Amino acid sequence: MEEKRKKIGILGGTFDPIHYGHLLIAENAAEQYALDEVWFMPTGQSPHKSKQSITDASLRCEMIRLAIEDNPGFRLSRLEAESHETNYTYRTLELLKSIHPDMDFYFILGGDSLKDFDTWRNPEQILQMVCILAAVRDDVEGMAFQKQITCLCEKYHAKGIFPLHTPNYSVSSSRIRELIKNQRTVRYMLPENVRAYILEHELYRK
Repeated sequence: MEEKRKKIGILGGTFDPIHYGHLLIAENAAEQYALDEVWFMPTGQSPHKSKQSITDASLRCEMIRLAIEDNPGFRLSRLEAESHETNYTYRTLELLKSIHPDMDFYFILGGDSLKDFDTWRNPEQILQMVCILAAVRDDVEGMAFQKQITCLCEKYHAKGIFPLHTPNYSVSSSRIRELIKNQRTVRYMLPENVRAYILEHELYRK
């Protein structure tokens, strides 16, 4: 009997810091598409944020580890964080597929990222390697979102782009950083152990 292939979701980003919005997307992806695991993959050097100063990768990785430690279906991947090269999604996916040929990967991204997908390096290669799960906020997006999916699938002969329905959680990492800098509360925006870590290490104060 052939062994069942594992279905792995990949959720990338800077996670600076990780918050409940990230966790909600991962949980909904796992539930809606019966994923065996979701791997959180913080970027090291991103081509999209090369001009922006981001927190050291080791600190961001530790915040992710704390945030997901109570969920056996979530895992931290340091593949990009420990790389000294600029992280391009197509290269990361090539490497993942070579390391884990027995797994099927689902790349999770936000609906806003889907709008910019044409500007990514080698989008056709990405769409032929993995299925894309594009987060769409409940009752916010509609026909335009589906039209965009159809257009990309036809243009790049995609393996599959599927909508990922998520709650409308509007908090962002940049907003959390701004609040902390201004000495305002971020309680209930991210896991309490992550908030405690940020306070302990005095992150985002400047």
